[in-house]
Amino acid sequence: MTDILHNIFMDLDFKKLLRTEKSNVGIFCDDFPPVMDGVAICAQNYAYWLQKMVGSVTVVTPRVENADYGSLPYKVMDYFSVPIPMRKPYVVGIPEVDPTVLSRIVKTEFRIIHSHSPFTAGLTAQRVAAIEGIPFIATFHSKYRDDFQRIFPKLAVDAIIKLIVSYYESADMVWVPQESVKDVIREYGYKGPVEAMDNGSDLVGDYKREYFLSKREELGLREDDFVLLFVGQHIWEKNPRLVIEGLSRIPEIPFKMFFVGGGYAQNEMKALVKERGLEDKVTFTGVIKDREKITSYYAAADLFLFPSYYDNAPLVVREAAALHTPSVMVKGATASTIINDGRNGYLTENDPDSFADLIRYLSAHRDEVLSAGEDASRSIVRSWENVVEEVLLRYNAILKSKGKEPIERIDL
Repeated sequence: MTDILHNIFMDLDFKKLLRTEKSNVGIFCDDFPPVMDGVAICAQNYAYWLQKMVGSVTVVTPRVENADYGSLPYKVMDYFSVPIPMRKPYVVGIPEVDPTVLSRIVKTEFRIIHSHSPFTAGLTAQRVAAIEGIPFIATFHSKYRDDFQRIFPKLAVDAIIKLIVSYYESADMVWVPQESVKDVIREYGYKGPVEAMDNGSDLVGDYKREYFLSKREELGLREDDFVLLFVGQHIWEKNPRLVIEGLSRIPEIPFKMFFVGGGYAQNEMKALVKERGLEDKVTFTGVIKDREKITSYYAAADLFLFPSYYDNAPLVVREAAALHTPSVMVKGATASTIINDGRNGYLTENDPDSFADLIRYLSAHRDEVLSAGEDASRSIVRSWENVVEEVLLRYNAILKSKGKEPIERIDL
């Protein structure tokens, strides 16, 4: 990729002749809808709100089966990819073999580039920014070491992490989605500047009690049902075993538990639910791409159960908070630092008996759960519009530090 782009850009006069498009912001990401994970939703909301605020936003991402970007207000350049075995709908992009997209990238004059992953899209962003001499921002979203440890031996994982750290060291600024995530990237060996930049939620609103009751009715739930929820990839790294084992210890509690999502561990999770005699209380909905439907589950739930050590700053916790649903998280997890135990959510030991004791207590103190949910909606979550307002201010500060003109607003 580096040689291809350098060869095209070597003649500066020729480069000027090639320019047919301008883009205020280039957003490069390896995950983008219809993939529905936290990184994809983050990139999608950056693109949407930046397009409204400054116009001329371009997303560069691997091609996903059945993706249709024709009706979006911003441009999407999607390049050749191959599926990742056993991880549908995830793909690995290979931009080097896609001359059509390479040509479009070359013809686009970017003002600033923001990458949301250190893989093929991120490396493309890194190289384009270096060749063009424009600011390059990289967000560190995930615990990449955990992903690779499941697949590769330690020596290979260490080598991959070294490459990832080198990638982030090439950025003008590194962002993390939560203050506590700074510790993670430092543990990886990154020593450069890093700032926390919150994620947001598109579910922020002024919800009344009638709304929550209507969502319960929509899902066939009664007003007095004790409803528990997990939304996310069904993988063991997110610690769903604690949820299942903990719930098996409270047979006297008439709860309803929903697992929303899919992943390699789903069948094993279902088998464990059956083994523990929870089939009448636990429902696996599968992947839900309809945001309105997911919103209904958030709104109908009493508690959001997310005991993951794997996640850095999960959007799902903020989405639940936006719908007044407090989370139960494990003590010591990177993501759990936003929880004020007993105020805007709850912390538990990573132990099924402790988890069960907490759920048993909360099932008998629904008024406390309601209060925690209201506090979570105020203290944990920001709207994506508010977040991207701050993003734009930071973009312009970086542009100014590089002696470049700021990006002007068009929506004022």
